[in-house]
Amino acid sequence: MYKTLIRPILFKFDPEKVHHWVFFWMGFFQKIPFIPNLIKRFFRDNRTDLKRELFGIHFPNPIGLAAGMDKDAVAIDALANFGFGFIEIGTLTPKAQDGNPKKRLFRLIPDKAIINRMGFNNQGVEVAVKRLKKRKSSIVVAGNIGKNKGTPNENAIDDYLIGFYALFDVVDFFVINVSSPNTPNLRALQDKEPLTKLLNSLQTENNKKDKRKPILLKIAPDLSDDQLMDIITIVKETKIDGVIATNTTIERTGLQVSKQKIEAIGNGGLSGKPLAKRSTEVIRFLAKNSNKAFPIIGVGGVYTAADAKEKLDAGADLVQVFTGFIYEGPSIVKNILKGL
Repeated sequence: MYKTLIRPILFKFDPEKVHHWVFFWMGFFQKIPFIPNLIKRFFRDNRTDLKRELFGIHFPNPIGLAAGMDKDAVAIDALANFGFGFIEIGTLTPKAQDGNPKKRLFRLIPDKAIINRMGFNNQGVEVAVKRLKKRKSSIVVAGNIGKNKGTPNENAIDDYLIGFYALFDVVDFFVINVSSPNTPNLRALQDKEPLTKLLNSLQTENNKKDKRKPILLKIAPDLSDDQLMDIITIVKETKIDGVIATNTTIERTGLQVSKQKIEAIGNGGLSGKPLAKRSTEVIRFLAKNSNKAFPIIGVGGVYTAADAKEKLDAGADLVQVFTGFIYEGPSIVKNILKGL
């Protein structure tokens, strides 16, 4: 029903407007007493044979929702009804920011893909903290943190520490985003020296806590093999808990959409089916060359159980969906779990 009736209607409208419209109605129905349970009945798969235990956290299933869908933690409880094993909020920055000018979100329907250049648009970390304190769902939540656009790279650590301190008591683990292509110079923080310094700073504060929280690094799919080897070294040296592979790509090769349309869209990160192969390659490279020394969460082009299995077979411990949720609809988690 979603793909034959609802999606064609939604895809006639601006993607960002549709996103806010859908979130509004999810919030509306969440407040009606019997609706959340009805949604759970239709879209959850409560089998227990796919449970995971990773870095001390229990995951009811291995399929999570990637960052970017619920940047400001406005719909945690509503999204939990659809059976996700965990939800990643953000990217959150210390101060609220509007992000890049609109239009900044584009569908590539023939490619089952999306290009976005949102630019860390969010209401600021403190607003998300207030919402998370009020949530009723017990779903595992990851907090994805970044720096404000106006913060120079030499002061980036301060921004990440603000996000870390603010979210510590309301999330289960952290994701460090230095790989978005939509904030100027952000990806420079993936270089070995600044990244090591950033992660060591976060780990120092983390280890001061009575009970530390897992910290994962989200990396770009556009890194070279040498850079990926640096990532393996950095994870070992800083003793962070794992890697999320991967963020969106700046590559545009092999797309079905015309070159003219791609040029008209302009800059941004590409997600969805065209990213699937490269993200799996990165997962496999990290797993093989580290001797599976750390957990990996795989994301990029996951639409079906076969897509998820490909990531898991390559070395991922958990898998996330984002663009697949938009194209496949609210039954995506249930369908993947059945297939697995």
